[in-house]
Amino acid sequence: MRAKIENDVVFLHGQDIPQFKKQGSIVRNNYFWALKAIAGNTPYGGDWEYESEVWLALRRVLLAFAESGYLGLSETTLEFPPDFGEIPEPFRGIATWQEEALEAEAQ
Repeated sequence: MRAKIENDVVFLHGQDIPQFKKQGSIVRNNYFWALKAIAGNTPYGGDWEYESEVWLALRRVLLAFAESGYLGLSETTLEFPPDFGEIPEPFRGIATWQEEALEAEAQ
């Protein structure tokens, strides 16, 4: 999931958040609600916001659903812009840099 941090708030790209579907996958719907429960702001179609106070909870949600094996790594890994710098401690091990941006720089 594409992510950025501004003023100690993690923003997850709105298009990367799993969508709730009434008749959808139970795991995917539970993931949606777990992410929504700890978010500070979840505007429809916008980026979801996570204040620094819930970063540990966000890490635990991402790890738990990644370890379940039901969701892909692209759905449970935070992807920061390549110029972001050092990944904050709570997200080490569950975050990386955006690959498509890195590939474009290499060309």
